[in-house]
Amino acid sequence: MIKHDGHIHSHYCPHGSSDSFAQYCEQAIQKGLTGITFTEHAPLPKGFIDPTPTMDSAMDERHLTSYIEELQAIQSYYKSKLTVLIGLEIDFVEGFELETKQFLDTYGPFLDDSILSVHFLKIEDIYYCMDYSPDTFKTCSDLLGSVDHVYQLYYETLKKSVQANLGTFKPTRIGHITLCEKFQKKYPATKSYRQDIQTILSLIHQKGYQLDYNGAGTLKPLCGLTYPSAEIAEAASEMGIPLVYGSDAHQVKGMFSGVDMLSTKQSLSSP
Repeated sequence: MIKHDGHIHSHYCPHGSSDSFAQYCEQAIQKGLTGITFTEHAPLPKGFIDPTPTMDSAMDERHLTSYIEELQAIQSYYKSKLTVLIGLEIDFVEGFELETKQFLDTYGPFLDDSILSVHFLKIEDIYYCMDYSPDTFKTCSDLLGSVDHVYQLYYETLKKSVQANLGTFKPTRIGHITLCEKFQKKYPATKSYRQDIQTILSLIHQKGYQLDYNGAGTLKPLCGLTYPSAEIAEAASEMGIPLVYGSDAHQVKGMFSGVDMLSTKQSLSSP
């Protein structure tokens, strides 16, 4: 049974909904959760320009103090009913490790929990948000020569994120490690990447990190899978990697996504 949702967005997300922190908390309590982590998309690294057409991938840094202060008030209000953790989803952007470390050095002390994710791929010195849309994924595939090469670059970048030195406040949970499968029904890989994933799991285990067991892919029409699959989640658990369920909800109705597709062979952890 799920007791903690470790990956929730909010009204501070430019591509999310207007649902309030309180609405998420009330839903969590109603459904029997004991805790949740709000992990809004952190401001992108200084000097990095959001490559998405709508430029709405992340929160504006001007709103970050308000985000933290509002969540501190929510923590206090719900402390007898629900554990509310203040977090961020940090983007690993290859080439912007120093800027990311500087950001974490500044804001890390105010966070209880965070996730490190890969959304952006660097192709010939230009960045693309791989999961923004099927068309963007196809652009990446065309530039790299095949869908398989997109998968390969994604896992190479993910490996770098796990290994990166981002300082004392580097997130210790790795987000949706199979996000490259978001459009797999339209753009399937032609080979298995299980060995690449196994290598990444070994690194996660060595670092003592957690894994975001993410249900959002089950709601995506071209995916229909959890990130990662039950098979990979089981392999991670057998290695001793804690699995933290994350709905990746961007609106209240997105909470508990994919819970019916999670593996039942291992217990889930709280952050």
